[in-house]
Amino acid sequence: MPTDASLLTEMVYGLGSGALAAFFVALVLLCWTATGLWGLTQHYWVPRLRSSWPPTLFLLVHLIFGFALVVAAAGVFALLAQGLGDGSSVARLDEVFSGAIRQNTSRETLQAFALLTQFGDTATLLVLLLVVSVALALLNRQWLVLPWALALLGNWLLNATLKNFFARARPVHEHELVVTHGWSFPSGHASGAVVAYGMLAYLALRLLPAHWVRRAGLPLLLAAITIAFTTACSRVFLQVHYASDVIAGAASGLAWLLVCICSAELARHYHQTRRA
Repeated sequence: MPTDASLLTEMVYGLGSGALAAFFVALVLLCWTATGLWGLTQHYWVPRLRSSWPPTLFLLVHLIFGFALVVAAAGVFALLAQGLGDGSSVARLDEVFSGAIRQNTSRETLQAFALLTQFGDTATLLVLLLVVSVALALLNRQWLVLPWALALLGNWLLNATLKNFFARARPVHEHELVVTHGWSFPSGHASGAVVAYGMLAYLALRLLPAHWVRRAGLPLLLAAITIAFTTACSRVFLQVHYASDVIAGAASGLAWLLVCICSAELARHYHQTRRA
């Protein structure tokens, strides 16, 4: 009779064997969940707060909610970090999942993900950093340049520090479609994509007029989620990161993103108070 560990291993191998289908299912579920939360927030939460609460209390509630999400994301990261090490259950399942993808993913699929993974490349994010910074300055939104720059540069520094601390070797990959350097845990592409495209969505929602936010807010949010999720998953398909690397990278990126958004909102509130 198979043990719980062997059953879990078989399940992980089966998931890796059908990883491409699982990717699309997960993306649809993620976008569907985001759509539902957006609808509930716009219909119930935002109008109620704006109509009955003073601006300071409205900001405070958002900061508390953001802090709770930061703690949750940090908890996910800590849980994965504790499971690292040779012979651990996380390491064993990572190897099984990566091996299943290596055996069951076509060359054409890998080539597609090799193109998509460039959304999280350092060069791409650096160009994005410069272009958006200049655009914000030209739009006379200089108070947003610092949060935007700190979001991307701070995440790069945080990820580099975590990589050097955990010093986890990368999985085996023989396709030579991408060039990788450095340690594996956590994924810099995953955290970078979450921070960069999450901040882009925040900036768009903050700068667009209210009537445009109601029309284009959800598509912008879904676009950011799709790019970040696809970039993160591409690292697992290309076998340059383990699944736990990517989940941890997304968790650390989400935590840092929320810190940066909360900081930007505090700066905006302070700016508006001084101007008033």
